[in-house]
Amino acid sequence: MAKQKIDITVIPQEVLISKIYFLRNQKIMIDRDLAQLYGVKPIRLREQVKRNITKFPTHFMFQLTEQEVEMMVSQKAIPSKGHLGGTLPYAFTEHGVLMLANVLKSEQAVQVSIRIIELFVKLREMLVSHTELKLEIEKIKKKIDNHDKNIEIVFRYFDEFIENPKPRKQIGYKIPKRK
Repeated sequence: MAKQKIDITVIPQEVLISKIYFLRNQKIMIDRDLAQLYGVKPIRLREQVKRNITKFPTHFMFQLTEQEVEMMVSQKAIPSKGHLGGTLPYAFTEHGVLMLANVLKSEQAVQVSIRIIELFVKLREMLVSHTELKLEIEKIKKKIDNHDKNIEIVFRYFDEFIENPKPRKQIGYKIPKRK
């Protein structure tokens, strides 16, 4: 199979996002998907990584375990283990994706990596704004709970007032009684 040249300007953002997975509490991309996007064979990508292994610490790249692959298959993140080419794939974090482009040294890899990094940044921004919204909603819920308690107190006072009316003094002029 020859190198696939992909025009990165026509790769929809949704396609790139669909290749970003959440594993081990971080966003990752699998080597096979990256190889496809970079226009190289997965085995060539892995070879370059192995030649430059010192550039890929564990927070840049790690190899998936059998259990993680099984989980991804069961959650339909990947169609089957065969989709991975028979070996346990490498997972690349945001930093690993950027380093991979430097190792591959192709213009396509650089351009695709830039798009992917931009998506990682967008996802992070969305997560932050989502967290901020969640905090605002929690504040509103607390206010509503407090309002509910205050309304309950007011109704209790109304109930007490209705059940135990105090005798009222008569208002107005007192007319003396005639004898």
